Amino acid sequence: MEELDLILESVKHDMDAAVKHLDHAFQRIRAGRASTAMVQDVMVEYYGAPTPLNQVANVSVPDAMTISIQPWDRTAIGAIEKAIINSNLGFAPSNNGENIILNVPPLTEERRRELAKQAKVEAESTKVTVRNARQDGLKELKKLEGISEDVVKGVEDEIQAFTDKYVKLCDEHLKTKEAEIMKV
Repeated sequence: MEELDLILESVKHDMDAAVKHLDHAFQRIRAGRASTAMVQDVMVEYYGAPTPLNQVANVSVPDAMTISIQPWDRTAIGAIEKAIINSNLGFAPSNNGENIILNVPPLTEERRRELAKQAKVEAESTKVTVRNARQDGLKELKKLEGISEDVVKGVEDEIQAFTDKYVKLCDEHLKTKEAEIMKV
């Protein structure tokens, strides 16, 4: 029985991780308002080593359409600007010698549709990951010996219930994100 609990726990953990990854992916998809999450994955070449932007500068959002980046070391301004341009985020950084300002342009209807499609692709990818976790759990279950068919069937049903729950969760997250993206 301990092995069954371990399989169930593993499947649930994998599905949880998939949904957390989806939430992280959705944070990077901008929905018209400025957010520090938009630049969290930018890596800056700092003293010869790629370093996350938030480790070389203070990133803040002074208003809904602006991201302000204030480096702790003023000599890093050029490297930060270069990293933002190379990250293909679509921002044109402007610097005043002390800070870098990113103006977040309002989204066009076409761009909103593209972002909604991107969100849908992320959600579908997460659903595939959830289903793969189900398959892995079922394979592990088949490997076990000396367990009655009734117990195996009960665990299979439980794994399917997890799958249904997490797929529904993905759909809910997608619906929320699409509404956020399409809101003008």
